[in-house]
Amino acid sequence: MNDTQPPLRIALAGLGTVGGGVIRLLDANQDVIAARAGRGIVVTAVSARDRSRDRGVDLSGFGWEDDMTALAGRDDVDVVVELVGGADGPALALARATLECGKGFVTANKAMIAHHGLALAELAEARDVPLKFEAAVAGGIPVVKGLREGTSANRLERIYGILNGTCNYILSTMEDTGADFAETLADAQRLGYAEADPSFDIDGVDAAHKLAILAAIGFGAEIDFASVRTTGITRITAADISQADTLGYVIRLIAEADVEYTDGGARLLQRVRPCLVSKAHPLAPVDGPTNAVVAEGNFSGRLLFQGAGAGEGPTASAVVADLIDIARDEVGAPLSIPVSQLVKMPPVEPGHRVGSNYLRFTVADRPGVLAEITAAMRDADVSIESLIQTGRTGDGGDVLVAMVTHEGPEKSVTHALSLLEGSESLTAPPLVLPILPD
Repeated sequence: MNDTQPPLRIALAGLGTVGGGVIRLLDANQDVIAARAGRGIVVTAVSARDRSRDRGVDLSGFGWEDDMTALAGRDDVDVVVELVGGADGPALALARATLECGKGFVTANKAMIAHHGLALAELAEARDVPLKFEAAVAGGIPVVKGLREGTSANRLERIYGILNGTCNYILSTMEDTGADFAETLADAQRLGYAEADPSFDIDGVDAAHKLAILAAIGFGAEIDFASVRTTGITRITAADISQADTLGYVIRLIAEADVEYTDGGARLLQRVRPCLVSKAHPLAPVDGPTNAVVAEGNFSGRLLFQGAGAGEGPTASAVVADLIDIARDEVGAPLSIPVSQLVKMPPVEPGHRVGSNYLRFTVADRPGVLAEITAAMRDADVSIESLIQTGRTGDGGDVLVAMVTHEGPEKSVTHALSLLEGSESLTAPPLVLPILPD
């Protein structure tokens, strides 16, 4: 360590779980952090909504700002760390003010980066200051750094994985207990794995934010969150989990992105959806609130990043790792390459993509229903590999018909479902779960 080099002075906006964790981590590991950073890293100022609240850390030595945007203008601050959240509002105002002042900015805010990352990266490059967001994707897993640096010599062909711990906890718990979705969600809320309003998680939006960021870094594309095709897990039932298990699969919410090259240029496919994952696949054993990301490079092959996707310790660790890079003057383009060189990639229409699917129909228990479904599959050129019909729920009650298709174009399944649209035999919309390729 260079004892003559002044410490990196940081301000913290947000003193919740992660903010308190950053303070505790900097205090507990100050010697090893200083040795690795080449100088000390110290907190000089903080901001939060409630000054009087006891957060379990000593704030008496820090400057306090009621307006967190004022942190950007302080003379005793080199880098601002934003841990407030929200795509817009105060967090975005703070990001812009900090970069405009020529100071570094570190954030764990995936929504803000997914929506405004391109403009913020452009501003950071114009001011020649760092913009870092390792903690915004997959908590303590160094996947942003891994894609920016570890795979930098590769042309990445595909990025996919489990990016939301709440959904993964719910699905793997349903798998272990046999409980249905609503019951497991309530349990996740009680344990703190799900928010009181869990819609961002269970509808796939949180995973979509993270995927848009990873796709930009991995493929050199402009961030395009609006084009992420998103389906959540709210329609997954205990019966689906059981059927998947019988077939040799587990169900996971998978975020995936890849680039398709055509005569008209590169096109980007980004989607978040529950999939059947073979028990032999490396993502199948990932359970609880764990995250995992797979990157496939043309020379590196398949790389797996796995670890805690949230929580005080892992997220604070990712924030401080960014601060250590800044202290070392290891900055680089925020999105791996300069904004001016990022490619605008239109979204892919995936109808021609070939794959297998699990289809589940909820139908009236009467003669001819199964023939109607199989006729629609035949007319749409969908080949059925296996079919399972469960018993009815009661006298005259509904029954479940589940099938697995052979590989075929996605548009064929879409066409088959359109032929069944409006059928009185179907008592609920069909569920389609793609089977993740090995």
